[in-house]
Amino acid sequence: MICIMIAALVVVFLAVVTVRTLRFTPKPQPELSREEVRFDRDAAVDALAQLVRCKTVSYNDHSLEDEAEFQKLISLLPNLYPDVMETCEFRQLPDRALLLRWPGKSPGDPSVMMAHYDVVPVNEEAWDKPPFDAILEDGVLWGRGTLDTKVTFNGILSAANHLIARGFRPERDVYFAFSGGEEVNGLGAPNIVAWFREQGIRPALVVDEGGAVVENVFPGVKVPCGLIGIAEKGMMNAQFRARSQGGHASAPKPHTPVGVLSAACKRVEDHPFKAHIQGPAAQMFDTLGRYSTPLYRVIFANLWCFGWLLDLLAKKSGGEMNALLRTTVAFTQMQGSSARNVIPPEASMVANMRLNPSDSVASALDYLKKTVANDAVEITALESFEPSPVSETSCAAWDKVAASVAETWRGCVVAPYLMVQCSDSRHYGPISNHVYRFSAMDLTAEERATIHGNNERIRVETAAKAVEFYIRLLGRC
Repeated sequence: MICIMIAALVVVFLAVVTVRTLRFTPKPQPELSREEVRFDRDAAVDALAQLVRCKTVSYNDHSLEDEAEFQKLISLLPNLYPDVMETCEFRQLPDRALLLRWPGKSPGDPSVMMAHYDVVPVNEEAWDKPPFDAILEDGVLWGRGTLDTKVTFNGILSAANHLIARGFRPERDVYFAFSGGEEVNGLGAPNIVAWFREQGIRPALVVDEGGAVVENVFPGVKVPCGLIGIAEKGMMNAQFRARSQGGHASAPKPHTPVGVLSAACKRVEDHPFKAHIQGPAAQMFDTLGRYSTPLYRVIFANLWCFGWLLDLLAKKSGGEMNALLRTTVAFTQMQGSSARNVIPPEASMVANMRLNPSDSVASALDYLKKTVANDAVEITALESFEPSPVSETSCAAWDKVAASVAETWRGCVVAPYLMVQCSDSRHYGPISNHVYRFSAMDLTAEERATIHGNNERIRVETAAKAVEFYIRLLGRC
């Protein structure tokens, strides 16, 4: 009798899995405009090149920055985007924040297009071409900031300049909000948000850097994927410290502070944070999983019973998939004795953590302490901020961005996702639940690797597509 019941349960289980998999097919896509977008592509690429030639490098030590280069970029705006600068109200806020208002036809909650115009430092000797000469060769523009994010800065303003010249005016106000210190967590974006709050403005749509159109990043999916971030992870630098009486290394006790911290490090790495297949990750799996190969489709259609398998694969491989599912911990620094033959009276190490929206700074600290389970290790938070709120996807704001992506990159599958890096857009969470993170580019893995690295460069066609995307998006505002 028991065997019959077990067999019946197995049959029911297989039937449920099979039916769910068969029904797990791509959802109907909305009707998209087939209208071709025409604009001066050469002028847009030339404008980007001129921006790249401005050495707007930001440093945590502001004394290393060249303020003249930032002012040089700002002084270029009237020449590069004359119609924008004549039509829009322009103000500069503290900490190199630039804010332009494009008046709409009628009152209402505005849209905000974001970018930052500062860049990270370069090791010029490691570059194949000078990083600030903006050399254009074989359809590729070389230079720091071509991808991060002068391409979107230029895309926004070139698109607006094109539309204004043709007499277009948005239905509601559009703001262009640019930061000159995003790479060092500067106060430019917070100052803009503070100004919005003072004016009682709650944006109906905010778009900043984030996802892109990519290929071969999702298991079993061969079509290009347009990933739009609807949330971003929080961040915490956690410090681990252990102390001792110090002393000569010739007569050590069983465990030195360095050994104690090493054991703590291993315990944390061997016990990853819990996976959370919900929120942005669940929405991404539900969208892209429908385009995957049969085996993966079985998994993604039935995460209720195969979620453990996805979790296991993520833990084994690490990388982007693992980062989407859980809070990650990367040990990055360790410090002990200043002498090789002296036991340190104190040793410390730091872990850079990216917090899943289901976790918080407090809960992450609590998990670390329980996992290490050693009172000799003091664990404290250094710099930190919470995960962003999750923005809506069943709304007009999402539809505007998603349709603009789908029309610009024909054939791509648009999906929400969780951004694992940090951006200025996290500051907008308190004033808008329609904050979307999309870098208007299609990027290969090799190109993505040059962001913050050597030989950053962009294909001319990619730079032009960024302008096209913003023309389509601004046309919906």
